[in-house]
Amino acid sequence: MRWDVVSLVLGWTIGLISIPLVFVGLYSCYAEGIEPAIRTFAIPLSASLLSAYFLVIRSGVSDASSRVRDREAFASVALGWIPVVIVGAMPFWLGGMFHGPFANYWINGEESSLDQLMYGILHSWFESMSGFTTTGASLVDQSTSPVCSGEFEGDCLGSQRKSLILWRSISQWIGGMGVIMLGLLIFSRALGGGMALARAELTGPSVSNLGTTLESTARKLWGIYVGLTLLQAALLLQFTKMGAFDSINYALTTMPSGGFGTTDEGIMHFDDVLIESIIMVFMLLTCINFSLLYFAFSGRSNEIWKDEELRTYLLIIFIAMFAMSANIYRTDSLDYGLLESIRHSSFQAISISSTGYSSSDFSNWPVFSQFVLLLLMIVGASAGSTGGGLKVLRIRIAFELAKREVMKIIQPRKVVAIRFNGSVVDEQRVWIILGMVSSWMVLVTASMLTISFLEPSLSMKDVLSVSISLLGNTGPALGDFGPEGAAATWASMSIPSLLASTILMWLGRLELLTVLVLLHPRTWESD
Repeated sequence: MRWDVVSLVLGWTIGLISIPLVFVGLYSCYAEGIEPAIRTFAIPLSASLLSAYFLVIRSGVSDASSRVRDREAFASVALGWIPVVIVGAMPFWLGGMFHGPFANYWINGEESSLDQLMYGILHSWFESMSGFTTTGASLVDQSTSPVCSGEFEGDCLGSQRKSLILWRSISQWIGGMGVIMLGLLIFSRALGGGMALARAELTGPSVSNLGTTLESTARKLWGIYVGLTLLQAALLLQFTKMGAFDSINYALTTMPSGGFGTTDEGIMHFDDVLIESIIMVFMLLTCINFSLLYFAFSGRSNEIWKDEELRTYLLIIFIAMFAMSANIYRTDSLDYGLLESIRHSSFQAISISSTGYSSSDFSNWPVFSQFVLLLLMIVGASAGSTGGGLKVLRIRIAFELAKREVMKIIQPRKVVAIRFNGSVVDEQRVWIILGMVSSWMVLVTASMLTISFLEPSLSMKDVLSVSISLLGNTGPALGDFGPEGAAATWASMSIPSLLASTILMWLGRLELLTVLVLLHPRTWESD
C-alpha cells in the first residue's frame, strides 16, 4: 500500500467538500445573517481546507509516475467517505438541527448538557451518512432537534434553518454521482489512475467509456446529471405550486435517488398529481444506466432498447405497478378508486428503487403490496444508475447462471454460455457478480440478526425491511419505519442500532466490493 498516494486522493476528496460549503454558507449569509452563517459553516469549511492541505502536502506526490493502482483506489474510496461524512455532519451539529454547542443557547439562552452534545454528534453523523450515501433516512423530529422540542406540534423539519435543509439536499446530490467522480472531472490529471478510482467508486459490472479519456467520460456523466437536475427544478417551479426553495431541493434529492424532503410529510405534503408525475419521470431516469441516457441525448436512441437490463427493469416495474394497483383497489379499508390506485402504486413502484419518496402511507397497504415493495427494494435499479438495491443486471446474470446449471444436469455435454446484450459474459465476471449477490444476502442476514438483537421490540417486518433499506440505500422501510409510522424518522432506535445503521449505509453505498477489499490483509501490505 502506497500511503502517499492514498493521502493525495483523500486530500483532494476532502477539499472538494469545501466548494458546496462555500455556496451554502453564502446563502446562509444572505438568508439568515452573517453570524449564524459563520457559526455554522466557517468551522467545517476550515477543517475541510486544512485537512486537504495537510494530506496533499504530506503525500509529496507530484509526478505522473505515481498512478493510483487498484489497491490504493479501493482504499481511498472506502476511507474517503469517513472524513467527508464527518465534515458534512458539522453544520447539523453547529447549526442547531441537533443538539450542539450553540443550539440551546440561541433557542432558550441555556447551554447544552454533555449528554445532549454527545447525542447531537451521533445524530448529526447519522444524518450526514444518510445524505452522502443517498439513503434518505432521517432523525429530525421532536425527540432529537432542539428547534421543535417540548410541546412543539408543527412541522419539525420545515421549522429548521433553510441553509441546513439545503445542505442536506446538496450532500445527497454530491453523493449520488460520488465525490470521487467529481474529483475525476476536476483533478483527474493530478490524481492519475482514474479508471481504478472509477471502478472503486462505481462498483457496478463495468464503467462505460463515453469519451476518449476518463476525464471526458466524467464530464459527460456530470453534464447529464447537472442538466437533468436543472430541468426538473425548472419544471417544478414553472408548472406546479412548488416555490423556488422546494423545487431546487427536490431536484437536488431526486436525481441522486436520495429522498430527503423539505417537510415532515415530504411529497405527501403537496398531494398534487402534477408534482408526483414530474418527479416520477425523473425518478425513472435515475434508475436507468446513465450511459443509455447519454446515447438518448446524443441521437443514438436506437441503442437504448437493445439493452436487456433496461427492458427487464421496465418489465419488473410494469408488473409490480399492475399487481399493486389491482391489490389496493380491491382492498375496502383503503377506499382507493381505480385512478388513485394506479397513481400511488405507479409512484411507489418507481420510488422504492430510487428516492424512497412516498405519495401515500404504504405501511397501511395490504400484505401483498408491501411484499412487492420489499422485493423491489431488493432488486433495485439498473447498474450505472444512481438507484440502489442489488441491481437488475446482477440478478439477471445470477438467474442465467442458475438456469445454466439446471441445463447441465439435464444435458451434461451441452455447453451453455451466459449471454447479455448479445455478447458472452466473461466467466470471471459471472462469478464476481454471483459473489457480490451472495455476500449481499449474507450481510442482510447478519444485519437482521444484529438489529433484532439490539431492538427486541421491533417486529419481523420492521427488522427485515430496515436491513434491506439500509443496504439498498432506499431510506423508507415498512411498518413503524414507513412514511407515517409510529417512528417515522428512525429516532426511536438505540445508540448501538444507529451506529450499526450508519455502517450498513456505508457498506450499501460502496456495494460491498470496495469494503471487502479492505478486509483482505494483502491490501495493507507495504510495497
